Amino acid sequence: MDTDPLNSTIITAPFQNWMADLEKRHLAELTFPEVSRALRALSSTYVERRNKIGDGAALSGAGKRAAFALFYAPLHFLLVQRIASELPRATDESDIVVDLGCGTGAAGAALGTTRVIGVDRNVWALGEASRTYRAFGLASKTHRADAASFALPKARMSVVAAFTMNELPDASRDALLARLLDRARVNGDSILVVEPIARGAARWWDKWRAAFEAAGGRADEWRFAPDLPPIVEKLDRAAGLNHSELTGRSLWLASTSGASSAASS
Repeated sequence: MDTDPLNSTIITAPFQNWMADLEKRHLAELTFPEVSRALRALSSTYVERRNKIGDGAALSGAGKRAAFALFYAPLHFLLVQRIASELPRATDESDIVVDLGCGTGAAGAALGTTRVIGVDRNVWALGEASRTYRAFGLASKTHRADAASFALPKARMSVVAAFTMNELPDASRDALLARLLDRARVNGDSILVVEPIARGAARWWDKWRAAFEAAGGRADEWRFAPDLPPIVEKLDRAAGLNHSELTGRSLWLASTSGASSAASS
């Protein structure tokens, strides 16, 4: 389990410019108190009513969309970037990254590649993802599609699915697991799955962990003290939340990972 402070050098100019653009756009027609109230409602949706996420409740209304873009997207970026920096070959720039359930594109951008394909069912999220990828200088395409059934490119790729699998129906998630593992075995694709640590939010996790480890992958849990952007820190306080520590867990499978890559927690 990683407990080191987050290296502040990852707060690069593209990240700062991305945050400045988010703040400018999403606070243009909404006040800060309106966004902080929406963030409290959004947090409640994530924690107490996760069954509502898949049907679009998390992004219903301008306030929740602004809260997601300004608060959760940067947190997801920081978490995924930290995880990727600790995993072997997770930031291979030669790969096409497929960002399944991309939301606003934070996870795909965090991998530091050069080409990314964002996949999501939400039109607003795809528009935000295009802006995010562009802010980080990435060549990108976006597709409005279901993450579980999207037709993956034939070329070798890296797949990232951050805070996505919980939103899928059980049958769709099981089918996607088989498809991803087959792609890793046959095509040499790499797969990174990131989810919250709370076990109640992912009853399927143990099954996926066993499958990844059997294929030569690894599972990890992460804790670190992040260097939060000012607007994120301000919203965190205003909404009565506490992200002085970021946590998450990941599954990682790379074509060269081998059976010797032990899981840790």
